Parts: sequence; C-alpha cells; structure tokens
Amino acid sequence: MRRLPLLLTTLALCGGLAALGALDRTGPGVPHPAADAAGRPDSRSATDSSLTRAITADQQRLRQLPADAALWARLGAEYVEQARLTADPAYYPKADEALHRSLALAPQANADALTGLGALANARHLFDLARDFGEQAVTASPAHWPAYAVLADARTQLGDDAGATEAVQQLLDRRPGTAAFTRAAYDLEQHGRTDEARAALRQALDGAYDPADKAFCHYQLAELDRNSGRADDALAGYRQALRADPDHTPALAGRARAEAALGRNDDALRDYAAAVARVPLPQYLLELGELQESLGRPEQAQEQYRLLAAEQRLAAANGVVDDLTLGQFQADHGDPAEAVRLLRAEWDRRQNVLVADALAWALHRTGADAEALDLARRAQAHGWHNALFLYHLGTIEHALGRTDDARTHLTEALTTDPAFNPLQAPLARTALAGLH
Repeated sequence: MRRLPLLLTTLALCGGLAALGALDRTGPGVPHPAADAAGRPDSRSATDSSLTRAITADQQRLRQLPADAALWARLGAEYVEQARLTADPAYYPKADEALHRSLALAPQANADALTGLGALANARHLFDLARDFGEQAVTASPAHWPAYAVLADARTQLGDDAGATEAVQQLLDRRPGTAAFTRAAYDLEQHGRTDEARAALRQALDGAYDPADKAFCHYQLAELDRNSGRADDALAGYRQALRADPDHTPALAGRARAEAALGRNDDALRDYAAAVARVPLPQYLLELGELQESLGRPEQAQEQYRLLAAEQRLAAANGVVDDLTLGQFQADHGDPAEAVRLLRAEWDRRQNVLVADALAWALHRTGADAEALDLARRAQAHGWHNALFLYHLGTIEHALGRTDDARTHLTEALTTDPAFNPLQAPLARTALAGLH
C-alpha cells in the first residue's frame, strides 16, 4: 500500500528515540497531527503512561526551579515525544516554548535544547531549520549523539544523501544502538540495498531490550517484507511486533496493510479502524479510505478523506508545513492542479526522491508528462525498490508512448509488490495487459 512521507509518527520511533527526530520514509515516518478531537476516541489512550508521569513531574519541579535550563530542555523533548504518541500537534507550541526557555537560560553550549529544537523542527517539516539546529548542537558538543539523529533525518528529507549517510555513520560511531541501526537501515533501503537494510535491523533487534524498541524493529522488518511483496512474512512480522508491545499502533496498521494485500479485507478494515481509533494519522486514514473505495464504499472512503483534511488543518495551525502529504492526496483524490502548486512549493524547499515522485505524479495527472518524466527518473536515481515509484514512472512513460520502458517499469512495480495499493495496483495490471 501507499507509504506517505508523513511525520515522525509514520515510522513511530519508539521509546526515547522519537524525541530525537524521525525517519521519514515515505515515512517514515514525525508526530503527525490528529483530527479534531470532537467525536473521536482520545488518542492519548495509546501513550506511554510513564511519559505522562514524567511530564507532570517535570512541570512540578519547574515550578520550584524555574531557572533550570536542563529541566526545561527535557520537558521540551518530552512534549515532542508526547506529540508523537498522541498525534496531537498542540504539543508543538508547548515544546517550542520550553526549549527556547532552556536556550534563553543557557545560551552557550546547550546541546540538549538545540537537539530538541531540531527534533521539533523535523516534526514540523521545517527540515532546513532542523539541519541548522542539529549542526549547532554538534558544534556545541561533538560527542552529543542525539544531535546526529536529528541531522540524519533532516538531511535525508532535504535530499542531502551524502550528508545524511555521514550523519548516520557519526551516530553509529558514537552510539551503535537502535536509533543508529534503524536509520542506517532506511539509508540502505533508499539506495536499493534491502538485504543490508534487513541485516542492520536485525542488529538493532538483537540489541533491543525495551518492548517498544523490539516492537519497532519487528515492525520495520515487516515493512521491508511488505514492500517486497512478501505479505505473508510481513503479517507474521507485524504480529511479532504486537506480541512485543500490544500498544504499538504502527504494527496494528501494518497488520491491516498486510491483510488487505492478502485479500483479507474484513480483517484489514477492522484493524485499520482500531488503529485510527487509537491514533488517527493521515497515513492510516488514507489507506483505510483507499481500501474502502476499492471495495465500492465511496461514502465511507470520503469520511476518511474528510478526517485527513481536518488533521492537515490542525497541523498547519500548530506550525506544521506539510505540502507533500496534501499534494499527494490532491493528486489522487482532489485537484491535480492544486497538487502541482503545493508540490512545486515543496520542491523549492527540499529536493529528495519522495518529493520528486510526488511532483512527477501530480504533473502527470495534469497532462504535463514531458516534465513529469525527468522527475520520475530522479525518484529512481538511488535504486530504491519502491513499487509506487515504479508504477508512476511506467504510467508516465505509457502516456508518452514509450511502450518498452513502460512495460519494463510496470512489470517491475508489480513484481516488487503486486498489491502496492488497492486502487492503483489493479490499474497497473490493466495497463500492463494492454501493452502485451
């Protein structure tokens, strides 16, 4: 199924890792905004109660020690983590205030506050700002390993591949644990080195002790299987993740994704509904809506799309700049011309493969296939085995009359993952049949 490059929560980095930034895969990926709280379950039921207690305790300490810069930085990082767990962007302004309070109290060599501000900027999709904060944190304290996680995430999103790989290596050199190995795995996957990515995730799993960390590693391994068309293996992996941590919502949504790929639609609908009830991320809402649409339930699908739009509005109100997600949605389910406008703005901010693919597809949807082709090829430049990218490229080539190329890439898309999307995979099969 489609993987959207959302925010930190898309990859849902677990435990203390999430406050450092996130792997934005599609994703991975950064705490994403929740829909209007009215009329839906409280997403905070999925949070780690220990984090809630920690926030309360630090708030109480700060009433007694309002000049404690380190405590303000810790509280700010906790707010970023709480936003990840609840998908509630209202925590972003709180995090911003706490982290800047820390920096005002200790403006020199305050690596914790700078790293926290970098993680917050990543969460808000302000990746150039996140990079700057990460670099400042490294300058202040070259041994401060969390800053390299922030840098790796920001540089990945900005399309600075060499810089991202360097930051991941620096992180591995300083802290060869889950945060480092999972980022290394994503870097390897993006460059088509799936077996090496799997090996890195297994190293992360071998060193994981916290149930949430174990669940995250099982989930990422299952994602590799799912995106390689191995839905049965993926389903087993998501189940392992849920055994390690029953509250791991990404694994619940992943289980739905695998069930849909296997044609177990009732199970998929049930699990998607449960995931959305816990944390209504745009990725889950979109995947549920597209599954419902593929099953001939357009009214139910439109309800998911309306909730997605509400989340985007709430995100924007709390400082999130997410033209990529909205542009992708508009290209397939709204106004393709508006999608082009949004995605050109995103391309001006960051030129990575995710944005290249999204803009290429939006241009195709408006009939601008000649311009789209160059961008679709750029999305393939690293060798990432991404079925959706391949489908987009093949469809654009088909529109331009490049029959042989279209046949090659549509075949590759369906070979990589025959069920990459419930709406578009059938279109790929139909188009390919017409080329034979």
